[in-house]
Amino acid sequence: MAARGYGDARTILRRVAKMEQWLANPVLLEADADAEYAEIIEIDLNEIKEPIVAAPNDPDNVKLLSEVAGDRVDEVFIGSCMTNIGHYRAAAKVLEGEAPVSGRLWVCPPTRMDEQRLKEEGVYATFGASGARMELPGCSLCMGNQARVADDATVFSTSTRNFNNRMGKGARVYLGSAELSAACALLGRIPTVEEYGAIVSQKIDPFADNLYQYLNFDQIQGFEDEGRVISIEEMPRIEDILGMPTAAGR
Repeated sequence: MAARGYGDARTILRRVAKMEQWLANPVLLEADADAEYAEIIEIDLNEIKEPIVAAPNDPDNVKLLSEVAGDRVDEVFIGSCMTNIGHYRAAAKVLEGEAPVSGRLWVCPPTRMDEQRLKEEGVYATFGASGARMELPGCSLCMGNQARVADDATVFSTSTRNFNNRMGKGARVYLGSAELSAACALLGRIPTVEEYGAIVSQKIDPFADNLYQYLNFDQIQGFEDEGRVISIEEMPRIEDILGMPTAAGR
């Protein structure tokens, strides 16, 4: 990021230096042995038989899919830091071979590495055929700071929050999975439990082992060297920024 002209290279290089220090002595946070908790909540996942969503407009307004099925959906956002590359593959599978979406579909991978791999795998072509608007990797609609949905739209999103006016003026925002979001985009409404179950069983389950594979940056050919496009002389010294030597030096 520093090599590509990030606004304040010192900020990035401070993080690099701190990470080097941590790697030299990696200590993970853990609770004290005598820690006390206000409440311990145990959830039996075997009792959850259908998707759960956050309904408009509060992340604590939790509903079962069967309680909100049929509500219209004007716009869909698949993006934010809550998603990983497998979610985009799965969402594309839902849309593959279908007619273009009836409403507006926004797709925004969280990183440029995800974007590059999804293009190489042909996933972007599937999104393009569905009529999706592809956003620059980053936050996009999640915070409404790079784009906004239409006023008073009903939205289904994979983002982290659905507070009033966060994604658009007067927007009603549901939060749920990328797979369910893609189904909403396809139908123009929230599917029934039966409809969604059929989509998952036909379009996702047979390919799940290949879809849900993480993108490991250390396994990307040339990843470590990709950002090294400026000379050592041009880059500020990390130790000078921090005022201390780093574990790995330069």
